[in-house]
Amino acid sequence: MNKGYLSIVLHAHLPYVHHPEHDSFFEENWLFEAITECYLPLLAMLERLHVDQVPYRLTLSLSPTLMTMLRDPLLQNRYLHYLQGRLELAERELERTRRLPQFEPLAQMYMQWFQDALHRYQHRYQCDLLTAFQRHHSAGCLELITTAATHGFLPLLNVSPVSVRNQIGVGIASFKSQFGFAPSGFWLPECGYYPGLEQALKAEGITYFFVDSHAVMDADRPPLHGVYAPLDCGNGVAAFGRDPASSRQVWSAEEGYPGDGDYREYYRDIGFDLPLEYIAPYILDGETRINTGIKYYRITGAKQTKQVYQPERAKLKARQHAEDFILRRQQQIDALTAEMPQAPLIVAPYDAELFGHWWFEGPLWLEQVLRLAASSENGVQTVSCGDYLQLPLQHVQARPAASSWGEHGYSSYWLNESNDWIYPLLHKAAAEMEKLANDLRSFTVSDLQQRALNQAARSLLLAQSSDWPFIMKAGTTIDYARKRITDHLARFNYLHDAIRKNRIDERYLTALEIMDDIFPDIDFRHYAA
Repeated sequence: MNKGYLSIVLHAHLPYVHHPEHDSFFEENWLFEAITECYLPLLAMLERLHVDQVPYRLTLSLSPTLMTMLRDPLLQNRYLHYLQGRLELAERELERTRRLPQFEPLAQMYMQWFQDALHRYQHRYQCDLLTAFQRHHSAGCLELITTAATHGFLPLLNVSPVSVRNQIGVGIASFKSQFGFAPSGFWLPECGYYPGLEQALKAEGITYFFVDSHAVMDADRPPLHGVYAPLDCGNGVAAFGRDPASSRQVWSAEEGYPGDGDYREYYRDIGFDLPLEYIAPYILDGETRINTGIKYYRITGAKQTKQVYQPERAKLKARQHAEDFILRRQQQIDALTAEMPQAPLIVAPYDAELFGHWWFEGPLWLEQVLRLAASSENGVQTVSCGDYLQLPLQHVQARPAASSWGEHGYSSYWLNESNDWIYPLLHKAAAEMEKLANDLRSFTVSDLQQRALNQAARSLLLAQSSDWPFIMKAGTTIDYARKRITDHLARFNYLHDAIRKNRIDERYLTALEIMDDIFPDIDFRHYAA
């Protein structure tokens, strides 16, 4: 008999990187690496579970920007070219390691890895991963949900309620256009919540969303069951809180599973280890070193010389960690059941890209967790949060506290000295977009004007992405993040002025539509107050 429930939620998101004006672009590798190392392995995992008839439920949130890129023909073709380059490099590695017995089996592993990726992407899925995920949704095993249009950090966009409404509304409309149905759940970008946000979600038909633990624990009324039951926000929309224990086991740099010494080391890649003249044909410009995906070492341990990666040893460790994870959930559920009048729910949300990209063995670990949870004697049943809401249970009515799952739990990672210059510009552009929509919504506009108005709305949405201020704070590709913000705002400002002066350059507008080819059904009138 099941004593309690476990809801594992994966959030898959990448910022919109689309540069048809260039033959290739470094940041497009973010998508290509995620497909190879995360999305294809997750699909392979789902297929194995399906073949073995394992009863499981898993939730996957797909962001509109990621969905658009996964279905973009230009990026699909460039990904095939990327895989061909990786295969060529893997062939060279087979030759280079022929007399290096500690590395040759790994070179063979990577050769097979890239061959499998190419075959499955091109032939099994016909380059369409969204349809592949939808099959598992239709089979009843995978619940698909979505997030805001460009992953805007909503607590800092709330100066303009219209901006929040459109981030949510355009995101849901984009999901419906891709899959043909509306999601019941919604991933708040960065789990960023402010009191009242549930009203905007309710207006778009959303029934539940996710927040970090302290949002529930600091709610305006005591949460009787802590984070182990949802809060009814007072309007029928439920807030599910993240379980701290299951988060620490996977996320924590000190005690989390991915830091185990037997797992593959992410940061030791031949793109940085091998001589530049050897690796030059497979990196960005023949000079700038990048990850190739071929990594020969394991994490090993702090202040120790890195040891060669041993795949079988890592697989064994992943199985052991899956057993540990389920055992700890059983212990949690046993303790909670003694205190709660209803079956507890443990919500475990993670970034999807952790599984396979950052944590190479992550998909194997997740598969073992789902298989173990399906065993009836474990007393743990996997469900989606939508499933849990169908149970005949009463939930505490309370409004969560303002929060995020970022560092320090609030908004400081997206608003600080590295990126605070962004927000006055975003708020000014949002006000101008709203005024444009209000001024012109009752007028008959020409086709050209309509295109320009819709493109202005796209530029505003793209400028509002949470990824760019995050990158500025993290200190990674700062120049690119700054350029994305300034470019999208410059495009918006040009379009705004051209519309106001009725001097729209159709050739330039067409170029913007090609570069920012997203949200084809957007309607500027939705920005009217």
